[in-house]
Amino acid sequence: MERRTFIKIMSLVSGTLITSLNALAGNDKKTILIISGWQYANIGDIAHTPGLLRLLQTYLPRQANIILWPNHENESEEAMLKKNFPQLTIVNGEIKDGKVESEEVKQALQKADFLIHGSGPMLVGHEKVAYWQKNMKKPYGVLGITVSHVSDYLKDIFQGADFVFTRETKSLQNLQDNGITNPTIGFAPDATFAMNLQDNPKAFSFMQKNDLEPGNFICAIPRLRKTPYYKIYPHFNWSREKINEVDRLNETKKEEDHAKLREAMITYIRQTGNKVVVCPEMTYQLDIMDELLIDPLPVDVKSSVVKRETYWLPDEAGSLYQQAVAVLSFECHSPIIAAVNQTPCFYLRQPEDTIKGQMWYDIGLKDWVFEIEEVKGEQVAQQLMKIVNNPEWAAKYLASAMDITKFQYENNFDKIEGHWLS
Repeated sequence: MERRTFIKIMSLVSGTLITSLNALAGNDKKTILIISGWQYANIGDIAHTPGLLRLLQTYLPRQANIILWPNHENESEEAMLKKNFPQLTIVNGEIKDGKVESEEVKQALQKADFLIHGSGPMLVGHEKVAYWQKNMKKPYGVLGITVSHVSDYLKDIFQGADFVFTRETKSLQNLQDNGITNPTIGFAPDATFAMNLQDNPKAFSFMQKNDLEPGNFICAIPRLRKTPYYKIYPHFNWSREKINEVDRLNETKKEEDHAKLREAMITYIRQTGNKVVVCPEMTYQLDIMDELLIDPLPVDVKSSVVKRETYWLPDEAGSLYQQAVAVLSFECHSPIIAAVNQTPCFYLRQPEDTIKGQMWYDIGLKDWVFEIEEVKGEQVAQQLMKIVNNPEWAAKYLASAMDITKFQYENNFDKIEGHWLS
């Protein structure tokens, strides 16, 4: 797609969302209920929520009450959100057998004028949206999700929405192919692109402890082909057959994949004398760092590798990534967090990691996404050293991509008729 055409499309999409939000604000202070917060074990999933909150804060400053209805409860995550969004109200409670059991959720549902389902790998909070659609009879929208398939159940939800914005164009095509035309549909990048939270004290303490200097290290994040959720969430109750299938695939591909990232790490350390920080995006990755990214390294470079020993939140990750030369990741969202902090970022994309990776091509970062089965480690290393040796080019390349992601968030372009509330 040509850049001029893409920008025009993004302008229309941005006009729809901002017009709707402005209409919602109106003269009276309205209330928006947002559904977000999918799993604590993934800082990428955590980052969706503050990204969406930042977008609403930017375009509706002091004009709307925001209530978050997360899919899980976590004290650390809620503390981070409250610290950065002190006016935020958080309500907890599930829907069971078609009924809302939490009194605070019932009150939020009654008070809210509009509902937004935030970014995610799918319509994760579909039961909540369906309940809203059936029982509340008030408008709603979906912002920045991946749509891999459209069942009749999902089609009904999408058709009833005021808008459905997908986070990459393949999902947008899936909507169109399934006849989803009633709402305003469009491409709107993942809300994590607006997640600008930081925790400098924690990040700087980690840097001091490990003798890391700003601009003298890179970060590397591992990932198995399929996330072993049965190890993270026992309540998933995976069958033995499914566990064996996932474990076999991961065992078959893990060395082949990570050898390519290790080659880039080795090249960087030997050519610069600087360090590499190996860190997690998901909790389980703390257990695979040594095996896949550290232990196989040559002796002469291993001493230059720093291992992150504990899990963290996206604000601390953002602060550390900001100080790095680059972030190289098999996961999708650590590079996004790096990009928000103006740090060059590589996405080493495994074919099992859904169609969400299309967003990297959509926003103009094709040189920094590596289809892992089609690339050699040498190519990743060469592109990394291009960044090291030409930081001005890297900064301009990243800035251009970030400009594209911000079109829907910055200016009220061409308006599309219709508002959430008439």
